[in-house]
Amino acid sequence: MQSSLDADGYLLEDAGTRGRPLRSLSGLIDFDSAARWGSFTLAAQELHKTPAAISLQVKQLEETVGFALFVRHPRHIALTEKGEELARTVAQVLRELRTKVDSLRGGQDEHMLRISTTHSFALKWLAPNIGRFTDLHPELDIRIESSDRLVDLEREEHDLAIRHCVTRDHPGVLFEEHMVIAYSPALLRQGETELTLADLTRFPLLYEDTTEYWARILRANDALQGPYDFSRSFSHYGVLTQAAVAGQGIALVAYSIAHDDIRKGALRLIRANSVPYPRGYCFIVAPHKAERPKVVQFRAWLQGEMAAMTRALEESRGQTRRRV
Repeated sequence: MQSSLDADGYLLEDAGTRGRPLRSLSGLIDFDSAARWGSFTLAAQELHKTPAAISLQVKQLEETVGFALFVRHPRHIALTEKGEELARTVAQVLRELRTKVDSLRGGQDEHMLRISTTHSFALKWLAPNIGRFTDLHPELDIRIESSDRLVDLEREEHDLAIRHCVTRDHPGVLFEEHMVIAYSPALLRQGETELTLADLTRFPLLYEDTTEYWARILRANDALQGPYDFSRSFSHYGVLTQAAVAGQGIALVAYSIAHDDIRKGALRLIRANSVPYPRGYCFIVAPHKAERPKVVQFRAWLQGEMAAMTRALEESRGQTRRRV
């Protein structure tokens, strides 16, 4: 059922009955917190109120809108169907309101850089390296949101996004990804100096989601004959890389995600012919944000870091390897 406001700000129901006016935002703020936490007690902790105060505000809001927002159970609360719809709208409105307030606080917004990127890239590349950027620009307050969801850079508060993408014809390509075979030095036997393709049968072969690229790289190296152990799959390259560092097997992993561990010696690479991989990382920004000084500075730094990582990859592959 859709509702609207009349000229005096009263809620109009579909039957034409007039609801009570919404006179305070506090009920919406308390409702938003309770909806996110699924608990009046936890919402009270977040807002520094008592659970009874939160419950009262939500009850008054329910009386105002004319429908129940929560189903109260003995030990928990659950959103009603209408409560879920209202919660989504309230969350978006409050997010936009906070963003606008931040932008009006005496120019503070220009000193805050909000970055959205994937879980794996945030964990395994951005977090280990962002310190070099903050050393160059200590005036910036960096906020990183790690999420695989798509963000609306036109409407949301993020200044930019870094996403795993198909690189062909993409205007914001930062790094052309490569798949590499990596292992922990802990897997080496006494007296061994490195592992080779011939050693793949000794360990579980780790991969993300599908063995497709294992099959391709084995075929490119005339090594399809097994037997191979493909018993360990992971949903994210970040988790996969951590498993390889822990010595759980030999991983086929995106170089960018393993780069920091390779640089530190926590992972080593097996020499092998590579195969084409059409994806990489791209820089995404809304047109009206692209020329902001903080965005320009971060993009320039990121491009320099990616160029250095590309050089490191080429050095690690060696001059004698051919690209299939």
